[in-house]
Amino acid sequence: MNDRFRNNADSPMAPAARAFAVSPSDASDLPDATKAIYIGGAGDIALRPIGNTQDVVFVGLSAGTILDVRASAIRATGTTATNIVGLV
Repeated sequence: MNDRFRNNADSPMAPAARAFAVSPSDASDLPDATKAIYIGGAGDIALRPIGNTQDVVFVGLSAGTILDVRASAIRATGTTATNIVGLV
């Protein structure tokens, strides 16, 4: 596979190069801070942005939404969205 961008510097504004399935948890943080989060099934998502000391809830997200937020955690409590994917 040819990756024309392999020598470009990564940044928060660059497209994601990796993705991982998210299992919301009240006890643990994500393995990597995200660049964005894909919401596969509609609902709410409770998360901790990397610059916050408190969680916030995004309400009423539609299936297929890409939420442009750098998050350190996605909480089980308050999250009703499903099929969540972290983009890094």
